[in-house]
Amino acid sequence: MAFEKICTLDDVWEGDMASFETSDGTGVLVVFASGGELKAFQSLCPHQGFELIDGKLEGHVLTCTAHLWEFDVRSGKGVNPMDCRLTVYPTKIEGNDVYVDVTKVAPFDSYS
Repeated sequence: MAFEKICTLDDVWEGDMASFETSDGTGVLVVFASGGELKAFQSLCPHQGFELIDGKLEGHVLTCTAHLWEFDVRSGKGVNPMDCRLTVYPTKIEGNDVYVDVTKVAPFDSYS
C-alpha cells in the first residue's frame, strides 16, 4: 500500500467534509461524520459522476444534490438506492496528518 498525505485534521472538522486530490489526480472526499470516524471516499457520485462535495451531509447520510442518491458515510453503502455504494479508500491518521491509499482501489461506477 502506498499511503499519501492528503490533508490534516485541521482541514476537516467533525460533522464536515472536504474534497482533495492525490498526487496522481485521484479525487478523494474526506468525511468526518458527527460522532464518527474520519473516512475517505471516491469524490464523484457513482450515478452520473457529480461532485459529492456539493452534496449535503446530515448525520451519517450524504446526499448527492444531482439526483438525491444517498450514502451512509460510516460504510459507503447506498441508502437510496440500496444496491449502490461508494469506494472507501484505506485511511490512517498519524499525529495531525491524514493519509489515504488510492492504489489498487477503483472508484465504483453505477450509471443506472
